[in-house]
Amino acid sequence: MGNLANRRIALIGGAGFIGHNLALKLNEEGAEVFVIDGMTVNNYYHLRSVEGQDTNAPLYLEIIQQRLDLLGRNGIPVVVTDARNYDGLSRVLTKVNPDTLIHLAAVSHAGKSNKDPYSTFDHSLRTLENALDNTRSGSLAVRHFVYFSSSMVYGNFSAESVTEESVCEPLGIYGALKFSGEKMVIAYNQVFGLPYTIVRPSALYGPRCVSRRVGQVFIENVMSGRQVTVCGDGADRLDFTYIDDLTAGIVNVLENDNAKNQTFNLTYGRSRSISDIVEIMTGYFPQIEVKYLPKDKLTPRRGTLSIDKAGKLIGYDPQYPLEAGFAKYIEWYNGLFENQESLQLGRV
Repeated sequence: MGNLANRRIALIGGAGFIGHNLALKLNEEGAEVFVIDGMTVNNYYHLRSVEGQDTNAPLYLEIIQQRLDLLGRNGIPVVVTDARNYDGLSRVLTKVNPDTLIHLAAVSHAGKSNKDPYSTFDHSLRTLENALDNTRSGSLAVRHFVYFSSSMVYGNFSAESVTEESVCEPLGIYGALKFSGEKMVIAYNQVFGLPYTIVRPSALYGPRCVSRRVGQVFIENVMSGRQVTVCGDGADRLDFTYIDDLTAGIVNVLENDNAKNQTFNLTYGRSRSISDIVEIMTGYFPQIEVKYLPKDKLTPRRGTLSIDKAGKLIGYDPQYPLEAGFAKYIEWYNGLFENQESLQLGRV
């Protein structure tokens, strides 16, 4: 039994890529975990609606089924509830009565956010508002609220590395929304005394992702025999973070009282270039072809997120450099297709 025994933790948006991996980790650490998810954003119901139009929908539906199967086998209940519905969310939270609430619900793609701001605010800020306000209920005993922000809040990095104290100047809808979410969380602490932790991940990758993150798209393209598309010249740097490092970091957050009312970068702590990914993948897929396109003007200049604060205050110690993490990710994809011969990759 881990150090989180006797903790009741609810994850809003917990059936997504980050959420289900985190739920499994928290369950492993002894917590009683509950997943609350509307299953619409980058998830089951959305993919069902585009199944005839998106050639990769069958693959992604299979991956989501794997998530649900893993949660089920580990005894983690999934409550299908739209967190945009205040009354519906209130009923679920009253029944679950968590002591810790982790908010993950969001549109997790910057490009989609810029194309559809209304939906992005609806699924991200409205759900956050409802989650925060439910903590005021006298029937709940929430003593820790964890909010998932993003490295995108920094906008263009002013140096090769940023700390949690660096000035945030987000670009575009996604980054602005995440930063405004941080301010809402802090305001609820100021007004109502809600203990919080804000985490800022970066460039996540790992098994069972359907959010079209960089690593996922690269691997799926090359495995389908298509070109890998790089926006820019490949020199852009990101602090690529394997999902297991992030979930371990959240355990550190929940185990340490001095994580409360703090903001942490939870990344690998060292930026790598897009060209580095291509080079790593070439070792596994010698036939890889790369096509370079102009860089999107709303893609900020980024780099390393310093993890010194998280290391000192909560003992955060990531274990997966890009080479090790990508090896595990590619191994998972190979296993997926070996076990599911009928799955096909379309145009990604």
